[in-house]
Amino acid sequence: MKRLHVLLLATVITTLISANLLAAKPAFSRIVPPGFQRGQEITVTLQGDRLKDAQEILFFEPGVTMKSIEPEDDKKVKVTLNVTPDCRLGQHGMRLRTATGLSDVVLFYVGALPEIEEKEPNNDFKEPQAVEMGTTVNGIIQNEDVDYFVIEAKKGQRITAELTGLRLGLTFFDPYVAILNEQRFELAKSDDEPLLFQDCLCSLLAPEDGKYIIQVRESSYGGNGNCAYRLSVGNFPRPKGIFPTGGKPGEEIEVTWLGDPSGTQTAKIRLPEKEGEFLYYPEDQYGIAPSPNRLFVSSLPAAVEKEPNNDLKAATPMQGPGVASGVIEEKGDYDHFAFPAKKGQEFDVRVYARKDLRSYLDPVVDVYQQSNNKRLGGNDDDGGNIDSYVRVKAEEDTDLVVRVRDHLGSGSPLNIYRVEVTQRSPSLVVEIPEVEQYKARTMSVPQDNYMAVLLTARRENFGGELKFDFNDLPEGIEVITFPMAENTNKLPVLLRAKPDAQLNGKLVDVIAKPTNQDLKVEGHVRQRTMLVRGQNNRDVWGHDTDRMSVAVVEKVPYKLEIVQPKVPVVRDGSMKLKVKATRAEGFEDEIRLRLLDDPPGIGASRSIKIEKGQTEAEIPVTANGGAAIGIHKICVLGTSGLSEVSSPFADLEVADRVVDFAFNQAACEQGQETQIIVGLSAKREFPGEATVELLGMPAGVTTEPVKVNKDAEKAVFNVKVAQDAKDGKHKSIVARITVTENEEPIVQTNGNIELRVDKPLPPKVTPAKPKDEAKKEEAPKPKPERPLSRLEQLRLQKEMGE
Repeated sequence: MKRLHVLLLATVITTLISANLLAAKPAFSRIVPPGFQRGQEITVTLQGDRLKDAQEILFFEPGVTMKSIEPEDDKKVKVTLNVTPDCRLGQHGMRLRTATGLSDVVLFYVGALPEIEEKEPNNDFKEPQAVEMGTTVNGIIQNEDVDYFVIEAKKGQRITAELTGLRLGLTFFDPYVAILNEQRFELAKSDDEPLLFQDCLCSLLAPEDGKYIIQVRESSYGGNGNCAYRLSVGNFPRPKGIFPTGGKPGEEIEVTWLGDPSGTQTAKIRLPEKEGEFLYYPEDQYGIAPSPNRLFVSSLPAAVEKEPNNDLKAATPMQGPGVASGVIEEKGDYDHFAFPAKKGQEFDVRVYARKDLRSYLDPVVDVYQQSNNKRLGGNDDDGGNIDSYVRVKAEEDTDLVVRVRDHLGSGSPLNIYRVEVTQRSPSLVVEIPEVEQYKARTMSVPQDNYMAVLLTARRENFGGELKFDFNDLPEGIEVITFPMAENTNKLPVLLRAKPDAQLNGKLVDVIAKPTNQDLKVEGHVRQRTMLVRGQNNRDVWGHDTDRMSVAVVEKVPYKLEIVQPKVPVVRDGSMKLKVKATRAEGFEDEIRLRLLDDPPGIGASRSIKIEKGQTEAEIPVTANGGAAIGIHKICVLGTSGLSEVSSPFADLEVADRVVDFAFNQAACEQGQETQIIVGLSAKREFPGEATVELLGMPAGVTTEPVKVNKDAEKAVFNVKVAQDAKDGKHKSIVARITVTENEEPIVQTNGNIELRVDKPLPPKVTPAKPKDEAKKEEAPKPKPERPLSRLEQLRLQKEMGE
């Protein structure tokens, strides 16, 4: 009995060790409320699972800092945040760092208005929740839920109700907003507003003094606990379009607001120095818009369309490279822009509208030669992107004309677009491939251990070797890597946390540059986190960042190492890669193994594990006939529970075949013997003798391995075919040669050899001779009577008549 108690105690201790040491990546799912006013100190609740060891929040942008963090239990954490008065409005992303991992991205929004919570019940039109103009309401739409809010406005006052729902990134939420008067007449409604993607916007001038009811629901009366929303109500400006679409870095431009119910008005904007997309929040004496309009900052020369430009000969002049802004305002309108080109010049022509400008236009682009009206190319939707792109090449010295129209021929003052004409130039982007589908990769590195990540580089219009720098790493982390070769786009990177590294996390800027200093191009990380997926897992909403999330986490109870192979794996060959685990005392759990990445032409099993209580396993590795010859850096990832570590790098050498085999067909009858001769042509020097075997023999057919040396030109196999061996053609026989070097095998396998097994022919049967019999004499056959002639027939008739 005492022994049983000891065993039970040991089991409990082992279970506790495993549970405590292998707690891992937190499942942070949402922040409540999902947004807050800037310039405030606010306490929020983080919800999810495995949160009890939460320590820090990593914010992707400045303006929000963490003052305190206090886990309530494994599913809730109270956090106090400071939001600066100048914090950028709109969407922000965060990750939660715990002692054992990094969470997925969760979004929150920063607004300019005071905030309140929805108060149920507010589902009755006659008893709506009262809110002040200039307020943001945080609410939730449950199934078949309809929320009503009431405001008061004066005649002519602008009323804007703008909702953020889908863009919170929680679920596929399709919201609907309407503004009604007290008699329940609908004055404005919105389902999908292009400016706000799939969210809603209603804006109007109050027709009279009085109360106005705002209705919020799911468009098909669905809903659930994840259908959270932020409804901003006020008389702030809400243009749906801005024209022109941008300007040069640091330039002050005058823009026109389009689509605001107060009418068209102008404003001056100072553009930032950084090129690229610029989020512009319209602002006037009544407030600032909650969501931005999108503009572009570019150093390219800019043009603005001048009507009439409806045909090729009246095209608005622009430069190439250059940009131009325009509006397809009338039904059936065509806009044309012309720029000079020399014969052989190539240009990329891109139209930004619905996708990037959030315009109402569904653009179609065509490019013509003005000299002969020849169409050089065109595009409607670029690879599933609703905007358009085409690459063209001038066939002679002439002006090229870009024509823009709407896909359905519609016109609207909000059909704004931007044409960008560029020539090929070097570009470089670094990406982090997903390991778990639809989950952006993060790096949690246990103390005194390794973790690995695979980076990919997308080079365009240049080639060559790349070097990588890692800026702002967490304290105690070191990077082990090497240049990316010019003939690959993949790079394994090892991160090592020192034994004394303190738990901390950072957003790391990964910078890639050519080692050739004459190439002036650099690339940064581009990582997309898909938060909301639609039908067929289409990316509906997500988060983009240019940095890699890295953290030092608590020590885990195991380490991995690859036993360095002493021989190469050869083309058409295989090997077993030995992996060893060093376990902490009391840790017995299984560890699942896989290579971080397979070198070109290499395949490795992804279902191998170090069994419970064991310390090593072998991963089968194969090389196909075209495997890349050379030395490749490899590492193994090991997962136990929710924790994951990497081994240090090992070298995997890939070499050419040991021999080239030449195969001949063979045939034999059942119960007989034959020979199979395999031709050999050595491609690799090897000491001593090698063993050649035939594998895949059919049942009843046997042969013995053959020893050969490097000078052998053939291997002859004596084959015995049993009487009951299956007859027919057998095409699955392969040859395997095994060479031993440095006390380790080099194995190569090739096929296919054909062996035909025939049934023996049946024995020849000699027929018995027939007995001699006396021939019977046959009676002579009577001679046939001679037919009577006609004269004789008449005589005979006469005689018979008498």
